[in-house]
Amino acid sequence: MSPLLRIPSSSYQRTRWKNDGGWTTEIARSGGDDFRWRISIAEIESDGPFSSFPGVDRDLLLLDGNGIELDIDDAPPRRLVQRFERVHFAGEAKVDCRLVAGPTRDFNVMARRDAVRAEVIARPLVGPMVIFPERDAEWFVHVFAGHASARGEADAITLETGASLLADFREGGHRLVLEGSGELVLVKFLTASR
Repeated sequence: MSPLLRIPSSSYQRTRWKNDGGWTTEIARSGGDDFRWRISIAEIESDGPFSSFPGVDRDLLLLDGNGIELDIDDAPPRRLVQRFERVHFAGEAKVDCRLVAGPTRDFNVMARRDAVRAEVIARPLVGPMVIFPERDAEWFVHVFAGHASARGEADAITLETGASLLADFREGGHRLVLEGSGELVLVKFLTASR
């Protein structure tokens, strides 16, 4: 079985929030309702609280819009106004969100703390980029803009804007080479014991 799985944007699941303040587009998840990890894009349309996810660590990156300001528990307000600006917080924290000026789109990574930990990176893709296999690691690649090709040992996959790729190296594997032009959001998941 190939360690590379292409996830086209046509397979994403978009749902309205229960509080009617926006939309979530789920891109991928590992596991069922009690996911190990979950990746989505949120469209925030109005001010309001975030849902609680006890036992989950969260990362949020601003993709589009003029930004948001977050009140996370008793910490000073955290303002994200630059594209790919990121904040990390506990899913059980009390989080209130205010829009700076109009709706935003945000990249969300949720990792169940007792199962995995996530490292999130946003970066340009200019020429080749090599991801070396690491035992017990999964790499998620989202093409935010532009295009990319991904080559494994025996696979070659083309990714357009909005598409994603999961490279599962938990059982070993060969390096992954990404080439193209654009901007990527990369997430590395490692087992929590590491």
